[in-house]
Amino acid sequence: MDKLFNIGRYLFPLSFLLYVGLHLGKPEVGASFVPAYLPFPLFWNYFTLVCIVLFIISAVLGKYDKLAYSFMALYVLLMALLVHLPRALGHELDAVMMADTLAREKEMELINVFRNIMVMGALLGFARYVATDKRVIG
Repeated sequence: MDKLFNIGRYLFPLSFLLYVGLHLGKPEVGASFVPAYLPFPLFWNYFTLVCIVLFIISAVLGKYDKLAYSFMALYVLLMALLVHLPRALGHELDAVMMADTLAREKEMELINVFRNIMVMGALLGFARYVATDKRVIG
């Protein structure tokens, strides 16, 4: 049974490949989440892509993985607070949307806030209990 549980050490970080695919396949969608006060939204889309790929590599190889899990948890928290929460409150959403469409978008963004909090908890748990390389963060 332990061998089955060990799959999680790789399955969790590899699940972030979904975001890699989204950032590569639909860069304009990723760029649309960049707050208006930040210039160059496509740059931030690709920068995020590179950071996620580096996280996955570090976590799977077990090199600087505690640092990678910690940085990824910080990134997910910042996404929740700086992107999804303001959008859940109606900021950065298209003001000409139909009322039902706007309400649905706000609801989806609130779900994104909760999802990010759950993922952040998992990342911190992995940093504490799964990460093996504690060179930078003891």
